Amino acid sequence: MNSTHATVTIDIVLDRQNTREILCALLHAILFHRLFGTIKPQTFEVLDVTMPGVADPAMKRLIEDKVDAFWKGLENVVPKRGEISVTLSKKDQRKAWLGITTYEEEVAWEQWIINAEIRQPKSEQERQQFTKNLASTLSKSLCTMLMHTSSEEGRGAVPPITNSEVSPFPLKISVRVGGVELP
Repeated sequence: MNSTHATVTIDIVLDRQNTREILCALLHAILFHRLFGTIKPQTFEVLDVTMPGVADPAMKRLIEDKVDAFWKGLENVVPKRGEISVTLSKKDQRKAWLGITTYEEEVAWEQWIINAEIRQPKSEQERQQFTKNLASTLSKSLCTMLMHTSSEEGRGAVPPITNSEVSPFPLKISVRVGGVELP
């Protein structure tokens, strides 16, 4: 894979209560900004932050499966942290040996990395501050998405769109916990 692609990183500290909901909302928001076919929008209210999403059954299932894999992967790991990445690629024609034949290769043009850690607040006061910080982090993450996708770099990274599929580019969501990639 090409190492010159754009990489956007979101660091977030979660509590057990909100982990699944927040990770699903973040992945939906990323896909909302990077799926270029005809999509039906939807919104998620998470900690009083409205996050955009995609109302597509296949994408919903993919996101839920990856968040579930992340959650299960954290069961036996200390510290409770991992990474979910969304990689968008394009298919390039490459010449094989001596340029006689060609083959298709997927080349990443953008990657989104969510570094998530789970911590538990110990008191009610700590929980209130934690929730406030988490809502702020979500808002900042959404701003990061908007700033990147609307920037010249973010718009320029998008290869030519040649079809109207929901995901006109190869899309891969990976989960890593404890340095191991999970299915």
